[in-house]
Amino acid sequence: MSIFVDEQTRVVVQGIGAQGTFHAKRNQAYGTQVVAGVHPKKGGTTWEDLGVPVFTTVAEAVEATGANTSMVMVPAPFTKDAILEAHAAGITTIIAITEGVPVHDMTEVYDTVVRRGGVRLIGPNCPGAISPGKANVGIIPADITMPGKVGLVSRSGTLTYQIMHELAQAGIGISTCVGIGGDPVIGTQFLDVIKAFAADPETDAIAFVGEIGGSEEQLAGEWIRDNIPDTPVVGYIAGFEAPEGKQMGHAGAIVKEGGPGGESAAEKKEILEGYGISVAMNPSEAAQLMIQRLS
Repeated sequence: MSIFVDEQTRVVVQGIGAQGTFHAKRNQAYGTQVVAGVHPKKGGTTWEDLGVPVFTTVAEAVEATGANTSMVMVPAPFTKDAILEAHAAGITTIIAITEGVPVHDMTEVYDTVVRRGGVRLIGPNCPGAISPGKANVGIIPADITMPGKVGLVSRSGTLTYQIMHELAQAGIGISTCVGIGGDPVIGTQFLDVIKAFAADPETDAIAFVGEIGGSEEQLAGEWIRDNIPDTPVVGYIAGFEAPEGKQMGHAGAIVKEGGPGGESAAEKKEILEGYGISVAMNPSEAAQLMIQRLS
């Protein structure tokens, strides 16, 4: 099995410009059902690069094609409206790739779409999700992984790619990889994904890539200790050399001066290891730790 995206995923792409087209073509070539595009000025035409219809609104695309998942690739100033439109149209999984979405926009989106709407929102500022051999929605390179039984969740994209690639070289595949994004306000958290992996009978091990700042990794680690202590789990926290108070890469990756503690990479490593989770110092070590746990 897999989580969030699979053979039943039917994708409508919001944002059919150069980047949207490039990645939608890659997703389609992988076998993902990309069934429609949306553009307010191109409704009634055909998206020539993909051979699928273009609609003026997401609601029209859903009605005509049965789309159940949206890939949002619109510019940041329009991402809030795009996500809210997908939600209003009945889309059940929204994957927002766009980066630079204002925090105040995402607070409104989270309240409407996730907290009250119950929709699966992944991102923004994320690489998307891939269930190898089934579907790929986003920008994750599909040729570096293979189907398997390790669930992978990450705040980062490129660090995750390295882990997937090294696992694949060792003959270890992925059930689903979910990039949740590194912004301060995102739709799906570490714990949401880990709970979904725990409920998936074909995910036998879990790897996660976290970052400095916040406490999501610690909350996930505590839940793992209390609920799935026998599941092989490996973590990696990016930012061991990050100075306090300096933002590193993602908007949410910052250890706050005078914060409550437990936000640095070293502190998170110590806490997670106390929960029985193997924690690596770099992506290659994370892959090797998973290989060891599964051998």
